Amino acid sequence: MPILTIRHVTTYRYRLPVAFGAHRMMLRPRDDDDQKVLEFEIEITPQPSRFSSTRDRFGNHVAIARFTDRASELRFESSIRVDQAPGTFLAADIEDFARIHPFAYAAEDRPGLARFMRPLSRHPKLARWAATFLREDGSADTRELLVEMTETIRRTFKYVARHERGTQDPLQTLTLGSGSCRDLAVLMIAALRSLGIAARFVSGYLHLGDDDCFSGGNTHAWVQAYVPGPGWVDFDPSSGMIGNQNLVRVAVVHEPRAAIPLQGTWIGDASDHLAMKVAVKVSTVQDLRPQ
Repeated sequence: MPILTIRHVTTYRYRLPVAFGAHRMMLRPRDDDDQKVLEFEIEITPQPSRFSSTRDRFGNHVAIARFTDRASELRFESSIRVDQAPGTFLAADIEDFARIHPFAYAAEDRPGLARFMRPLSRHPKLARWAATFLREDGSADTRELLVEMTETIRRTFKYVARHERGTQDPLQTLTLGSGSCRDLAVLMIAALRSLGIAARFVSGYLHLGDDDCFSGGNTHAWVQAYVPGPGWVDFDPSSGMIGNQNLVRVAVVHEPRAAIPLQGTWIGDASDHLAMKVAVKVSTVQDLRPQ
């Protein structure tokens, strides 16, 4: 099983020392069946006067830092080691009743899935696009539907980096034919939910390859769909990847705004803010633990 190391540094710079309000962090990866956090350390400068951590209702790690000192620079640096077990998504793993779409989720699963099935868009254009992945009679092989939608978005939509907060409306992404990783994820979630498939937003890190320098492109967003049998399965419409290989989950949520990695406030004049810089490095290391 590969061991991934992650270094994530966010730096805010100000013209003069400013005061800081509370900062909320979602930086520690999840402990799931297929990924385990071996190490997580965070260094914050200036040192917070109070630091607390908990888990939200989805099992995501959330931390809050509060400050008393003023500073002209605020820096968050996290160092992470994750043990990952890459998985596959096979048709044979799907429960017999769910191998052909449409299917109905088991009664015991529906309450927990309800929030992940709420429509993101009811626009007919989105529904028509989602329906292109179905046969003429409205059915589809469940695995083929999920894989084809992932690969089609990767092949036919243009990936663009967007530094603005928030996500595009899925209809806008469909109309433009382009979007950031989070925009493409929201489009796929909206399409799957319109077909009655539970889907949720995932934020975390993408391992692109080892090199010696920081790359700002390693934070990432993708989709999980709930499939009876294997459960929550990862689909990355930006890269076309199926399964969790090279993806490190930090947060799973019903909507993107609940998965912002770092957010907070500062007190000063608007002109005091100079810059924000994010640097992320994801790499693999040899597993030296006893076998």
